[in-house]
Amino acid sequence: MYINMFHQEIIQDILEKEYSIRKEDIETYKENSTKLNKTLQEYLSDEGIVDEVELYTSLAKKLGIPFVLLKDKDIKKDVLGLIPAPLAQTHKIIAFEKTDGEISLAMLDPEDIQTIEFIQRKLALNAKVYLTTPTDIKDALRRYHADLEQEGMAITQLSEKVEDGEGSELKKAAEELPIINIVNSVLEHAVFEGASDIHIEPTEKEVIVRYRVDGMLRQVMTLPKTVKSGIIARIKILANLKIDEHMIPQDGRFKIQLQDDRFSFRVSIMPVYDGEKVVLRLLHEGQKPLQLEELGFLKHPKELLEAAMEKPHGMILVTGPTGSGKTTTLYSVLGILNQPNVNISTIEDPIEYHVEGINQSQTNPRVGYSFAEGLRAFLRQDPDIIMVGEIRDKETAEIAIHAAMTGHLVLSTLHTNDAPTTLPRLLDMDIPPFLIAFTANIIIAQRLVRKICNDCKKEFKLNKKEIDELNKIAQLDRIKKFFTENEVNLSPEEKDFETLTFYRGEGCRKCGKSGYKGRIGIYEVMEIDEAMTQKINERANAQEIKKFALEQGMITILEDGIIKAKKGITTIEEVLRVTRE
Repeated sequence: MYINMFHQEIIQDILEKEYSIRKEDIETYKENSTKLNKTLQEYLSDEGIVDEVELYTSLAKKLGIPFVLLKDKDIKKDVLGLIPAPLAQTHKIIAFEKTDGEISLAMLDPEDIQTIEFIQRKLALNAKVYLTTPTDIKDALRRYHADLEQEGMAITQLSEKVEDGEGSELKKAAEELPIINIVNSVLEHAVFEGASDIHIEPTEKEVIVRYRVDGMLRQVMTLPKTVKSGIIARIKILANLKIDEHMIPQDGRFKIQLQDDRFSFRVSIMPVYDGEKVVLRLLHEGQKPLQLEELGFLKHPKELLEAAMEKPHGMILVTGPTGSGKTTTLYSVLGILNQPNVNISTIEDPIEYHVEGINQSQTNPRVGYSFAEGLRAFLRQDPDIIMVGEIRDKETAEIAIHAAMTGHLVLSTLHTNDAPTTLPRLLDMDIPPFLIAFTANIIIAQRLVRKICNDCKKEFKLNKKEIDELNKIAQLDRIKKFFTENEVNLSPEEKDFETLTFYRGEGCRKCGKSGYKGRIGIYEVMEIDEAMTQKINERANAQEIKKFALEQGMITILEDGIIKAKKGITTIEEVLRVTRE
């Protein structure tokens, strides 16, 4: 994360005006630097073409930011340590001075507002930002590595004793201050970045930390291999797992408090070739269920779901692959249905969010407490509404359908790619067609797409080649009919897809140069009305059911996504990426 694109333009201007370097030569230097995997300014400095300090001093003047040479500073260890090593390394940022109310920060990208705000909030200090040189940053980061390596070697020596059965030594390693600081930094930074998952992956030479943000994994930091055992032991202690067990998978959870917010981390640890891999799922405890509009339901599909929710019994089924937001949708439905005059019970694996007023139970395969067993128990608890985390087998499906037939509203999920495929999936479980037709109220298939960043959103139009490609997988004339029904405003000039305006994010500081920020659902909502019931009773296959549903006006996941792309919520590229997976 060196100099951003805006700064590159300023540097080019400095090279032309202050160093009298021709544009053609600058382009040659750029090509050479790319081949060597260096920035332009690194290449120019290494080749002796410009003086690094002079170049960055000029850049600081242009940006109106003070310049500092760290090699002239006696940085105290306690001040340097205010910013955890992983954060300093990833964002190229060094704390070099501290007063009662202010922290002085040397950076290579002084417009990295998100990181500056994170440090201010974490330290409760105002930040004064300086520009410095890459060489100074590298030298300062070596101090971190020296400390980490030195302390990490001691931790490794402790950790090695575990192989001889001394688990207490590993516990001691996990309580070392540098290990605690590293783990705290990884967790806090993940919360700040809006990550849904943290992956801590050991390799032969180092430990890689990756965050999943808006559904996409990206590497955020690397740590010395010497701290591997201590970090894993620390997480095991937090999650109340066996710290001296390294050969079998383990699952647990723990909670942390960050200012006024509480976060729950679901922990999964499993043995891999170079040690143990840790994945943490991050859940915001205080997060309230989203409204249907916030989830992304369009006007007509939303009305169908609301009608199904008002029915006193039957099934609402949500389908899609892992990570498509099915559980979030069900929690939102439960949030609307959660009233003092109803008894709601859930059987989940695992419980992702605790919701006040709902009786939530978690499966436990070790003692034979499955979805089916939980469902049976719930039927003796006088429920009005039941949520089953997932219908995985014939037994669970039969009990869920029985509950739906006997006056209960049942919510559940299945793993199918679209709504019509759900019916044959239930038939494969030996569920008679008439029972499916009689109990199912509505079937929802969904995916999650990234939303366009509002700070760098730009208009564009599809070219003829792109429209032809799109027309191969979607009926564009049919989609245009849905625009007016779903509150898409078209200008008089927008008569066909060649004249339609779409949007994409150019990439900016606030979205981490990705062009996207946040996610939203795209949906396929299939109502089981009398006509569809008859079709199911005729044992129609998935293709026949889909064709009939489309004739009845069902909007497919792809069509829903294109409508949202036209509304400027997401991009055509993102919709195609998610629906083609």
